[in-house]
Amino acid sequence: MAKKKISLVVLISGGGSNLQAIIDAIKNQQLDAEIKTVISNQVTAGGLDRAALADIETHVVDHKQFPDRQTFDRALVNIIDPLRPDLVVLAGFMRILSDGFIDHFHDRLVNIHPSLLPKYKGLNTHQMAIDNHDAVHGASVHYVSHELDSGPIVIQAEVPVLDSDDKNSLASRVLEQEHKIYPMMLQMVADGRLTFDGEQLNLDNKPLHKPLLWKNNKLST
Repeated sequence: MAKKKISLVVLISGGGSNLQAIIDAIKNQQLDAEIKTVISNQVTAGGLDRAALADIETHVVDHKQFPDRQTFDRALVNIIDPLRPDLVVLAGFMRILSDGFIDHFHDRLVNIHPSLLPKYKGLNTHQMAIDNHDAVHGASVHYVSHELDSGPIVIQAEVPVLDSDDKNSLASRVLEQEHKIYPMMLQMVADGRLTFDGEQLNLDNKPLHKPLLWKNNKLST
């Protein structure tokens, strides 16, 4: 019997490299998923071209055309809900979502953030890691909660901070790991391994109290 594919809606704002990683993982049969549509709040987002090349439907919902965040979010919901996705995937979506949107997609809204959360929420994470002389930086895949860049974390990838690093070189190496752990997390959902009991995230029917760690191309608890 063929595995059930999970359905995804992906939200982007920019170049869409994490979107491309998901598209590639599906194409290479590493991810049992189907992307129903890609939505961008920026008409110039490069990720729209990536989606078009993969024959994925796209929408542009320009946040500047809406009077407030709630109205913008309702416009997103009106596109997403008829598609009934298993997950709404934030892949470089640079808009803060309203509590109503987050509640509407409770347990179905995921994000990737370029830091080892709870460290360095928000922007400029790579420069902060360098400025604070961190030995290790990285990325986190997490379910979304009301607080910015918060919610149950599934996987984190560690990246060493080199003496020679500037924010761009560090960002590039972190992004390489993001492209690995995001499809990995999505496949865990496809395999039925990630579930919620109320607010408690479970992995393989056991509470996930700390994130899985991706380090040296190996996943460990």
